[in-house]
Amino acid sequence: MAKLLALDFDLGPDLEGALRDCVANHVAFCVLDRRLSPRRRDDELTALGATHRRDANGVHDLDGGREVDDEVGLVMLTSGSSGTPKAAELTWAALEASARMTNAALRGSSPSVWYPVLPACHVGGLAVLLRAIFTDASLLWGDVTDLAAAPSRGATHVSVVRPLLARYDLSGYARVLLGGAKPPSVLDANVVATWGMTETGSGVVYDGVALPGVEIVSARGELLVRSPTLFRGYRDAPRPRAIGPDGRDDWFPTGDGGVVDEGRVRVFGRLGSLINTGGEKLWPESLEAVLSNVEGVLDVAVTGVDDEQWGQRVVALVVANVPSLDRQLRAVAEERIGPWAKPKEIRYVTAIPRTSNGKIRRGELANLF
Repeated sequence: MAKLLALDFDLGPDLEGALRDCVANHVAFCVLDRRLSPRRRDDELTALGATHRRDANGVHDLDGGREVDDEVGLVMLTSGSSGTPKAAELTWAALEASARMTNAALRGSSPSVWYPVLPACHVGGLAVLLRAIFTDASLLWGDVTDLAAAPSRGATHVSVVRPLLARYDLSGYARVLLGGAKPPSVLDANVVATWGMTETGSGVVYDGVALPGVEIVSARGELLVRSPTLFRGYRDAPRPRAIGPDGRDDWFPTGDGGVVDEGRVRVFGRLGSLINTGGEKLWPESLEAVLSNVEGVLDVAVTGVDDEQWGQRVVALVVANVPSLDRQLRAVAEERIGPWAKPKEIRYVTAIPRTSNGKIRRGELANLF
């Protein structure tokens, strides 16, 4: 058994140095979210189970922590977009496999130079740093406000979420990894849409194709994954297992609905968010993608609300810069999907609750009613 060290640094060279120390000395680690309030940070430490904390002033003992098995390298909280975050344990072997597989898929004729901008307390942000530790990739540090200018300083790769993609000109990068929320329908040539989660050790599908070494199948409408990058289990529960088409039970059930057709992966959304309205099934993510293209819509979330007549009625929560878009929203929903997709109710709100990596916090949408 080994201690679990919580790294308490802002995104930057000091965090990189602390991570390199952990990898070199085989010290299991977690990365704290420094944006949280003191009370939330205490809750985070409890959920992670850290035994020690390292900051600029050194290493400090923590009460109530729990040691981890020697093979565990990382403990990380899941995004919590569909519920309470869970502490996932990833082995050293899984971390290195993820770094090497993704680097091989993205590297050009020379080593990649990454510009880190995403929080390292989430797997998409941490994966950028680990590529520079386990492979020949390197990091170029700077502020997120310099995101567009970083290629002129030598950056070749960056990992972003949708708000950053919309806000900055990223045409100077050789590759732009896009994760988190469902991607826009049209992407620039240098943008790679990724799919993955904390449990898969970062993105394992790039532009609809699984990385070499990653197996993905669909069984009973759910995407199942088998990969050397998979997490070992949760702090308080073993890794869920599912029986795949091959009869083996070593597949990880992702909780995402989707299909795999001739090697191409199509992700529909979280199975728990699927709406059944009048006997028709509707994926919120699909309708959100349609509604977000309506002029005047700044952000949108779709949810289902219990209804005696329909089973569930479709409700659209919309952030807009015009007074009302009811007619346009219902018309495009019917045209692009079908009459059952027309929102029975449209509510205009000031903001959609999202995680820091852009995913909608669906469990909080009811608070907007």
